[in-house]
Amino acid sequence: MTTEAVQTGEHPTGEPAGATYDVVVIGAGPVGENVADRVVQAGLTAAVVERELVGGECSYWACMPTKALLRSAAVLNAARRVPGAAQAVVGGVDTRAVLDRRDAFASHWDDEGQVAWLRSAGIALHRGRGRLTAPRTVQVDDGHGRTVVLTARHAVVVATGTSALVPDVTGLRRAAPWTSREAVAADTVPDRLAVLGGGVVAVEVATAYSALGSAVTLLARDGVLPRSEPFAAQHVTDALRAAGVEVRLGAALTAADRDGTGQLHLTVEDGEQVDHVEADELLVAVGRTPNTADLGLESVGLKPGAWLAVDDDLRVLDEGGRPLAGDWLYAAGDVNHRVLLTHQGKYQARALGDALVARARGEHVDDAPWGRHAVTADERAVPQVVFTDPEVASVGLTAAAARAAGLRVRVVDHDLGAVAGAAVHADGYRGQARMVVDEDRGVLVGFTVVGPDVAELLHAATIAVVGEVPIDRLRHAVPAFPTISEVWLRLLETYTRTA
Repeated sequence: MTTEAVQTGEHPTGEPAGATYDVVVIGAGPVGENVADRVVQAGLTAAVVERELVGGECSYWACMPTKALLRSAAVLNAARRVPGAAQAVVGGVDTRAVLDRRDAFASHWDDEGQVAWLRSAGIALHRGRGRLTAPRTVQVDDGHGRTVVLTARHAVVVATGTSALVPDVTGLRRAAPWTSREAVAADTVPDRLAVLGGGVVAVEVATAYSALGSAVTLLARDGVLPRSEPFAAQHVTDALRAAGVEVRLGAALTAADRDGTGQLHLTVEDGEQVDHVEADELLVAVGRTPNTADLGLESVGLKPGAWLAVDDDLRVLDEGGRPLAGDWLYAAGDVNHRVLLTHQGKYQARALGDALVARARGEHVDDAPWGRHAVTADERAVPQVVFTDPEVASVGLTAAAARAAGLRVRVVDHDLGAVAGAAVHADGYRGQARMVVDEDRGVLVGFTVVGPDVAELLHAATIAVVGEVPIDRLRHAVPAFPTISEVWLRLLETYTRTA
């Protein structure tokens, strides 16, 4: 059988093609690519199955293009905060140039570059919809009547990610709302944009489109960034309002209708008050749902459309909480619902790839590079940046989450604007930092900072949390002066004074 025949699902005899690999991965986003790359680098064979674009959500509709949409306005705002640069700023962002740069970061929604990388890495690609049909068996249908059956010697990995959740609201689906995909890929900017939700996607899109000229209304029933520290959410809320976004906290969408002219009419309940909001487009950003409905899970005793529960080795568990017989099915990335972030999914992929190699070689997984720790950072030290203006960067537990976990904590706050490096960075700099300390162990378990350009502060905190660096030892990590990182010195000084 030729390589071309395997790639397309065509068999020289006209029968369904078949191929066997050590590992078969369903989903060629960043998670699936990393699993396959890890095992191939170790000498195993791997194939990925992809029904859309190789590179997945992050490359074309999320991480990269969204940050490209946000970056131009962030740079412009940064210049306006520094005398000397501010006087050189004339006008606002060039919308067409921003969208063109976004298109470039999304590779113009062409995955040839990603396909070429797979080819160079020695990873086989099968385009089409992959479905489990039996243990270690994946059938790929290309949508044109051709089928290929893939067999995995050692493991099948599900890395199919998630899609936007559209809630069951009267008229909403008929009104054809935007999801994150349409918002990120839009070629024009609507005059009026309503955003349903208050999470990361909602506030980032509200920030981007407000800067591009939309009149934005944010309907945040559960508040802005409800899982963040309250002070960070307040900074973002204040900034959105200052940018002209109408932020409606506690507002719930109860009905939607798009009329013959294309205009949207939204019915909104805010407490006992019913109101109507008019918009040209509506972004729905209220959550995600797993891409498992048409995966063939029923063939192996699992529920279609459900999240795939896994253990710390990412083995898929049955309804009784036990790994499927034979330890052959794994799930990595968003689809396992541990942490819905690209960098955490890639972290899972690296750990899983190494574990699969160890098992294939007959080695004990505990002896693999990740050992017994597996993917424990998914529970203890998840870093995240919200690319609003100001940015929010956090890792580990919030104060509320730490207390809910039964920890005896001390919370230390510091005004980021009072740090010398921040004052140099921008006039009128506003921000705040918080560290959450487990008093019984004397280690950092959480860190949150909000302010302009704080994302690069985060990795230092991540290392402190993951490494469980004692507070007494952190005092010897001297921040350079004058940088915003000096906030670490101020937090530790405050911690000592309040002991």
